[in-house]
Amino acid sequence: MEIKSTLKVINEADVKGRRGVTDGQTYQRLIGWPEATETDRVRIGRATYQPGTYEQLHWHPIEACYYVISGHATVRNFEGKEFEVGPGSVIYAPAGIAGAHEWEVKEALELLDIRATNETNRKIQFTVDKKTKRSYIDLEDLAYREAISFKSHY
Repeated sequence: MEIKSTLKVINEADVKGRRGVTDGQTYQRLIGWPEATETDRVRIGRATYQPGTYEQLHWHPIEACYYVISGHATVRNFEGKEFEVGPGSVIYAPAGIAGAHEWEVKEALELLDIRATNETNRKIQFTVDKKTKRSYIDLEDLAYREAISFKSHY
């Protein structure tokens, strides 16, 4: 029996970054994306945030896990409790509004974004209005995240 290796080695320097979902964020698609190494179940990206970047309170319909490589930020949960994060911190946000979180970047932040799915339409995020606790997502965000398509199927 012949076995061919499926091992992949990716150098982040070879992966072009793109605008993230928030102004001040850049995102590199490393594993689990159509233009990168496709996988069955996992998606990994590298996100960088400029100092002063603020990402609104939001939640995901899937689990999200972040590993901080460098920098510092304040992360707030749905109830407003603050957590100071820095190199070596792991932030785990369960699926749903109870796992909602927001970022306030103090010092240039670099992290790995790990998701247990490679389905783009499940990697979306819903912004939470802090006053009403209602969730929403803009149509432009859905399109940017490749979660919807306006292509005709006829």
